[in-house]
Amino acid sequence: MAMPSETAHDRRGLLRLMLKMPALRGTLQILSATNSDLLGLCGAYEDASTALERLRKERGNANRAAIAEYEELCTDLETDIIRMCQ
Repeated sequence: MAMPSETAHDRRGLLRLMLKMPALRGTLQILSATNSDLLGLCGAYEDASTALERLRKERGNANRAAIAEYEELCTDLETDIIRMCQ
């Protein structure tokens, strides 16, 4: 089995997840070394989390729908990643 190609982007997502889910840190580290699907989800989580942070920092209520959508996306990604760790 070929090792997944880890990018700095995927790594940032992995680190973000490890901070968010300390109980899964070890499992995330081990799986990310061999599971390209997990690594891809880490990259997607980085994208969604970064967008959510940016939207939350903007003033006004114009972004409420987008914030809710990105919160749901982050939660869905977290759920998928937790399932992969079990």
